[in-house]
Amino acid sequence: MIQYINLIGVAIGYTIAASVSMMAIKRSNCFHKSHGKDPCHMSSNGYMITFGIIEILFSQIPDFDQVWWLSIVAAIMSFTYSFIGLALGIAETTENKEIKGSLTGISIGTLTHAGTVTATQKLWRSFQALGAIAFAYSYSIILIEIQDTIKAPPAEYKTMKKATYLSIFVTTAFYMLCGCMGYAAFGDEAPGNLLTGFGFYDPYWLLDIANIAIVVHLVGAYQVYCQPLFAFVEKWSAQKWSNSDFVTAEYDLPIPFYGIFHVNFFRVVWRTIFVIVTTVIAMLMPFFNDVVGLLGALGFWPLTVYFPIEMYMSQKKIKKWSSQWIGFQILSFGCLLVSIAAAVGSVAGVVLDLKTYKPFKTSY
Repeated sequence: MIQYINLIGVAIGYTIAASVSMMAIKRSNCFHKSHGKDPCHMSSNGYMITFGIIEILFSQIPDFDQVWWLSIVAAIMSFTYSFIGLALGIAETTENKEIKGSLTGISIGTLTHAGTVTATQKLWRSFQALGAIAFAYSYSIILIEIQDTIKAPPAEYKTMKKATYLSIFVTTAFYMLCGCMGYAAFGDEAPGNLLTGFGFYDPYWLLDIANIAIVVHLVGAYQVYCQPLFAFVEKWSAQKWSNSDFVTAEYDLPIPFYGIFHVNFFRVVWRTIFVIVTTVIAMLMPFFNDVVGLLGALGFWPLTVYFPIEMYMSQKKIKKWSSQWIGFQILSFGCLLVSIAAAVGSVAGVVLDLKTYKPFKTSY
């Protein structure tokens, strides 16, 4: 249940993130056209609806193992925008001839779009950042489903173990480099999405390529994360209403240049409703950093720490009150505190944003 609630949250978070990058493309071109004179304010609603329509189409892919190609495209896009973001961060820092920011983070008294940063707000933001870091490693939510689709031999868990080590190393290296260079480039004015901070920047088309890569990546990532949830609901429904043709019947639809596509009416209706609902919720709460922090906080401790530790101790038959058992409990409790702090900080951020936000009307 925790996993599926998190997957719904991820769908909302990705919809918000995609709209931020879509707006960044429009804003980059607007800045270039007006030579930086136009503030280029715009609403995110139209971009979220566009992303939702794209996801409705891709959501009709029947099974998780059929999105492998989408996953590869998403991974390539991820490397593309990470390299561009890193390169632009280095270029901006070199141009500034100084490293902005400080070891203690944003300065108290700094003026932001939400007002002047107070000591309390800095504390909440620090907690929120923990949630954002936890969200960055959210693949644990669907680790079992990914392992399920791996061919054997060698044993699935052996392949997955190597893949996990490699992915943790590569993503951590990129996150640290992009995070540090982004902060060095912008200091206290660093945006939630590094690629939206360059504004009127030449070559502006490079920013466009990076943000397009983010959108394409999120289109694929949305499907990879939502397919396990789709499969669970459809399997449960097929068992409950096994005699209903609407739920269980598959119809052949010939598509030119593709072949036969299997259509199930329940799958079409339920997945379409799911995408519409998550898109509307994203439009009601388009606060990228706060939502990402909250999602990271809610999913990190139970799915990335508590359950894996409990399963490992059960499998290895680790005795209660042994030194190993105590060590694992300390680790688990420490991570629980991190999750609670991140959740509190993110909720505080959402409350702060809601004071100045009008649903469906606020422009950025």
